[in-house]
Amino acid sequence: MKNHEINIRDPYVLLIEVTYYMYGTRAANFGRRTGGFDVYTSEDLENWSDPIPCFDSEKYGLNRCVNWAPEVHIYKDAYYMFATFTRENGLRGTFALRAESPLGPFLPHSEGPLTPEEWECLDGTLYINREGKPYLVFCHEHTQIINGTMCFTALSEDLTHPIGEATTMFYASEPYWADELPSDVHRITDGPFMYRSSTGELFMLWSTFIKEQYAECLVHFPSGELDCDFVHLDPLITDDGGHGMIFKGKDGLYLTYHTPNIKGEEHPAFRRLLDHGDSLSLIK
Repeated sequence: MKNHEINIRDPYVLLIEVTYYMYGTRAANFGRRTGGFDVYTSEDLENWSDPIPCFDSEKYGLNRCVNWAPEVHIYKDAYYMFATFTRENGLRGTFALRAESPLGPFLPHSEGPLTPEEWECLDGTLYINREGKPYLVFCHEHTQIINGTMCFTALSEDLTHPIGEATTMFYASEPYWADELPSDVHRITDGPFMYRSSTGELFMLWSTFIKEQYAECLVHFPSGELDCDFVHLDPLITDDGGHGMIFKGKDGLYLTYHTPNIKGEEHPAFRRLLDHGDSLSLIK
């Protein structure tokens, strides 16, 4: 399969030895009741295997509605998938799954959702700080609070449950480039991903809409750690692409994201990225 033939949202890529593994939201019906997730393999980021099922959400009672944004992190010699599902209470939340192989099968791991029980949340991503402590960075959805927020919470060392209260970092309306809209207009936050640069600087990708176009945005943490001291930078992409992540490929650094943000037409895109240490930029 070629990139343009793969209809997924929220692509996430791991390079293990010489093979790329790509996960994503099955885009059918906008990722609702799709029955789980697949993984695709490639040697060159252009020619991919057929989809290989790696998690059966129906089998574990997690196919109530959304099956969104699977991303896989290597942690303590295992593979952990963080993905969003609709919970028994009707609200969305991020769960952790675990496998011994990047091909799966992934099995439920966390003790229920890692996001707050009473919140509507999505797109949890794992962040490990310099001391080795795990955190979940996630979004409190606009569907519940209108002006979506970006949040984080500490996790137990075994990634089974959150520790303490969640911290809200910012609202979707706060960046200097945000559209001026009435207070009752919904604003989206989604797709966080943490990246530490070649010189130890900490950045976060996230997505929203700018002038009605899906956008890939960037935040810098001057302290070098996840906290509420951050700076919004110029967006990386403003032409209907987003929910991205950064990975080291065989020939350099890449940003992958889905585009266009149109139901039935989404596919993974790959752009070369430059790590300047104190900033990130796309190669034109």
